[in-house]
Amino acid sequence: MTDNNADNNADKNNDRDPDSLSEEEINAALAGFEDELNDLDSGLGNFDDELQGLLGNKAKAAVLITQLSAPDLLAAFCQLSDISAHCVGSDQGAVAVLRNVDGDGPESAARDLTTVVSGLSVVLAVNRADKLEATLWVNGKPGNKFAPPVLFMSTPSFVEDLLIGTSNIDDVRAAGYQIADSGDYDRAAALQVIAKHTKFGRGGSTRNSSVK
Repeated sequence: MTDNNADNNADKNNDRDPDSLSEEEINAALAGFEDELNDLDSGLGNFDDELQGLLGNKAKAAVLITQLSAPDLLAAFCQLSDISAHCVGSDQGAVAVLRNVDGDGPESAARDLTTVVSGLSVVLAVNRADKLEATLWVNGKPGNKFAPPVLFMSTPSFVEDLLIGTSNIDDVRAAGYQIADSGDYDRAAALQVIAKHTKFGRGGSTRNSSVK
């Protein structure tokens, strides 16, 4: 009896339409197709980012270099200026590593920061299409430009590494630099940080500066 059932099942499998699929096989095929589409979409997204970078529409990296010694103070100023950035402390001055590098985002950040914090000067360094540019910003306006090699002589080494793409913010953190994220503050917390540094006279070059 068992042999007869096996023969009958074999006959049914042989008689099956080769173009027909079971529900399980259809679901498995659709799942695989969906995975391929997701991989393709991810690849196209990365390609678009690379293309925009090559065209110069999206900077590969952008930083604001200041004379402030405290990264939390710079992060507080960035929060009040609506700038999203990781702010890194160093002996040469705190540096804001900008998140928004699309279009004129870096220039807008330099303008807004030096407008909100009157009297504060920053150097905006940007890598667009593998071309490095460094510009001094004061009171919301661009000023003198600096040759990148000259700029890098007076900045911490991570600035050049970030701009040319040989390191990222995680590498900077791993190297032991103190980092403050502007996104960790709301307006009230930012004002408290500024008050703390102003009260005790710390935080770098805030003399003759004021927050609007």
